[in-house]
Amino acid sequence: MPDDLRMPATDVRRAGNVEARAFGIGGPLILTLRRFADPRGTFIETYNRRDFTSVGIAEDFVQDNQSVSTHQGTVRGLHFQRHPHAQAKLIRVLRGRILDVAVDLRRDSPTFGRHVATELSAENGLMLYVPVGFAHGFVTREAVTEVAYKVTALYAPDCDAGILWNDPALGIAWGVDPAAATLSDKDVRLPRLADLGRIF
Repeated sequence: MPDDLRMPATDVRRAGNVEARAFGIGGPLILTLRRFADPRGTFIETYNRRDFTSVGIAEDFVQDNQSVSTHQGTVRGLHFQRHPHAQAKLIRVLRGRILDVAVDLRRDSPTFGRHVATELSAENGLMLYVPVGFAHGFVTREAVTEVAYKVTALYAPDCDAGILWNDPALGIAWGVDPAAATLSDKDVRLPRLADLGRIF
């Protein structure tokens, strides 16, 4: 079942130029960053360790990734890395827009198998924080969409894993016809949630 994205005001955390809001599922955060505008354009401080730690994101990010998806309806995910190289992620969109999704894979969590989803775009400037214990993926809502994200562990091929993006058990409303979606060969072959066993 999709998460209720209505976030009560009591779940707002602020520090410096960052505002973080919690979802109904514990862990992920949606971040709003202050934009500074003048006649030249805009400026955004996209990461500040002190402020991010103050709103609950204290991880040490060790690698930055960037993808460009040529076609609208491109699906990337749902991905995660197993221990000992499990990753938390901090995602933003540089160009275009996406529906960004995180699925709770923490077997002992009361929200196991549920997900959060939110639109990130270059225009809205929002960021999504996805902690360890979640699978992450997105679908592009515009052609030539560029996504950047920070991770807390280096890429480890032996720990690379995922779950099938359109597994009916997840109930994710991707907004794209599976027959029209663009996916990698790897992502098409990912297992369903029921076939994963215990991960986190």
